[in-house]
Amino acid sequence: MGKSRSSAAVKRTYSGAASGKGAIYEWSGNNEIGQGRIEIIESLPPTKLVLKIDFIKPIEAHNTIEFTLVTQGDSTTLTQAMYGPSSFVHKLMGVFFSMDNMIGQKYEEGFASLKTLTEK
Repeated sequence: MGKSRSSAAVKRTYSGAASGKGAIYEWSGNNEIGQGRIEIIESLPPTKLVLKIDFIKPIEAHNTIEFTLVTQGDSTTLTQAMYGPSSFVHKLMGVFFSMDNMIGQKYEEGFASLKTLTEK
């Protein structure tokens, strides 16, 4: 059975492998946070990480996220790609909403945190 943590806004559950391939993170919260699941489906340290991400609420979506790291000298370039099926609803939303505006800031915050952690 997985470990579970919760706060006023979000409940988090960790299950599967302790780390690497098969590790699972699930979350559930209010309408802003939604509900979903992320599973590591490929882990090739230190160059590649592939995640399966399933959004359940508020809008269902199933995607794959791939992180690729390339080291050159004393720096590393991190590339992130997200791909998956695009339903009619998702295409329609793309006409009215910018995904960069909706989630771009969260990615920027996450990359800034990752940079801080790796430079320690």
